[in-house]
Amino acid sequence: MTELEELKSRLLALQQEHRDLDDAILALTQSAPYDQLKLQRLKKRKLALRDIIAKLESQLHPDIIA
Repeated sequence: MTELEELKSRLLALQQEHRDLDDAILALTQSAPYDQLKLQRLKKRKLALRDIIAKLESQLHPDIIA
């Protein structure tokens, strides 16, 4: 597997985890009362994933200024 394929594979896995966190957050908030600490941890993980995804996307599609 080439480095590019590995990056794409990792990116897809992280995007899936990000979507799964969306579902988990939604499910948690629909059941009242919900665990506020757990919600904060899920949201923090989701934000961290967003940053990692953005970094990987920039490696895959760098801005080329002509």
